[in-house]
Amino acid sequence: MTDDTAPPPASADFVQSLARGLAVIRAFDADHPALTLSDAARRAGLPRAAARRFLHTLETLGYVRADARTYSLTPRVLELGFSYLSALSLPEIVQPHLERLSREVDESVSAAVLDGPDIVYVARVPTRRIMSVRITIGTRFPAYATSMGRVLLAALPEREAADLIASAHPEPLTPRTRTDAAALTAELERVRSQGWALVDGELEPGLRSVAAPVHGRSGAVVAAVNVSASAAGHRVEHLRDACLPALLSATAAIDADIRLL
Repeated sequence: MTDDTAPPPASADFVQSLARGLAVIRAFDADHPALTLSDAARRAGLPRAAARRFLHTLETLGYVRADARTYSLTPRVLELGFSYLSALSLPEIVQPHLERLSREVDESVSAAVLDGPDIVYVARVPTRRIMSVRITIGTRFPAYATSMGRVLLAALPEREAADLIASAHPEPLTPRTRTDAAALTAELERVRSQGWALVDGELEPGLRSVAAPVHGRSGAVVAAVNVSASAAGHRVEHLRDACLPALLSATAAIDADIRLL
């Protein structure tokens, strides 16, 4: 195990047996999904006899299963994080994933929800100033001209999406902005089919972004996440080939967290 298992400062209220039991649970990870008794004891920093007692207790409670000479965690360990996750709001769930994604792609990352014909930013990790308008939580943009907006519109019934676009009275925000109803309908169909949207210079000149949906427990789209970059720094292939796989991985992880709520 790592230094995380080092003994904490002495305290009359500190329950060492609980700490040791949690250390045994933390001994399992993606690289060590199954452990022998000796492995569990070593990784948890415990004597074999103590590790055996903790593993037996965890097995009795249903958090660990024994198979021949090895032990592994059961899905019941997810209960330990359920109360925490169930108390979180969508922005709180999304934020750590955005931070990891931003570090991975070294670009600005945001999350937004649909509010009428607009998107509203609910979480964001900026890396540099790439727009003339400062984006903060609560910033609104017309959905028809943004990658996150198109992902959110594409998740709606076609008639509803068309009505929202019409209510926004689309206008050319840049020379590249699509405002024609037929063109926007065709673009939403493309987004619906491929599962993501890429917008190049339609909201602001020189701004490119790629977005993917976030799903609620029912499977319905509840938000969108995007990666934004300056056109001056990268070709459009940078977003599609380098950023999109990381983005899809991040939204899948967010979906998994939400399903625990």
